[in-house]
Amino acid sequence: MVENLEYYKVFYYVGKNKSITAAAKELMISQPAVSQSIHQLEKNLGCSLFQRTSRGMKFTAEGDILYRYVERGVDLIDLGEQRLKQLQHLEAGEVRIGASDMTLRFFLLPYLEKFHEQYPGIKVTVTNGPTPETIEYLEDDRIDFGVISTPFSPSDGSHNRRQSDSLAFTGKEGLTYFPVSEIEDVFVAGRRFIQYKNRMLDFSDLEKIPLILLEGNSSTRSYIDKFLSEHGVDIQPEFELSTSDMIVQFALRNLGVGCVVKDFAKEHLDSGVLFELRFNSVLPKRQICVISDESRPLSIAASKLLELIKGEE
Repeated sequence: MVENLEYYKVFYYVGKNKSITAAAKELMISQPAVSQSIHQLEKNLGCSLFQRTSRGMKFTAEGDILYRYVERGVDLIDLGEQRLKQLQHLEAGEVRIGASDMTLRFFLLPYLEKFHEQYPGIKVTVTNGPTPETIEYLEDDRIDFGVISTPFSPSDGSHNRRQSDSLAFTGKEGLTYFPVSEIEDVFVAGRRFIQYKNRMLDFSDLEKIPLILLEGNSSTRSYIDKFLSEHGVDIQPEFELSTSDMIVQFALRNLGVGCVVKDFAKEHLDSGVLFELRFNSVLPKRQICVISDESRPLSIAASKLLELIKGEE
């Protein structure tokens, strides 16, 4: 069939115009070339497709049946070309993103808002999950790129990897990332723990305080556990919750001291309802990063969103 495609194209235009002359003009080839293509297709198929009449070319019964299918094929090709043009001009398409509550809320959301304003025809799907899950989604080709927080370990062969960025899992080779923003982890408390306000604490003091932390499958929890362990601190959280918003709510109700990215508690810290515990050593800041798989080409839409995030647009 593949070797007959050009013949089918000629057949379509002859059938549409009911004229060899008109078909030759539209195809910008000679009339003998049109006649030869029709003759060759008829020979290949073993039947006549047209009858010559005083009014032009008329389908045989076999030609009429074949034309119905060829016409559908041409229409589908036209639709495919139109769809491709829509994708190229960002009038349609889809971007699949993986992000945690924190990276979505405090970094990605403004970019999604701007992107949607510029390209309303593009569907954006956000898969919500912690950093390890997001990297798994990327490895499984369920997302185009992810917005995650350090520490993480995409793979031994990934670009831009830092020695301090490590978790207990191995990622696919070819993942690459770049930092886009900084975040700061803090311990916050309400009035029940007022005795700790304005005091300079040691991290070992946390062993005596009821703590509210994220569950253990997040980069934030892994980072806090590793940092405290390196300082000889063994913690046993009172509560382990799935979202930072819930940690703030528990802290507001004086159920313990919560550990969150500072932005989550900013409103309550500014109002004085919560306060931040101070320590005699610094909890280093972390980074929000965009991670992608350079072994897979991105769609035009996904590439455009990344350009927006990088400030290249």
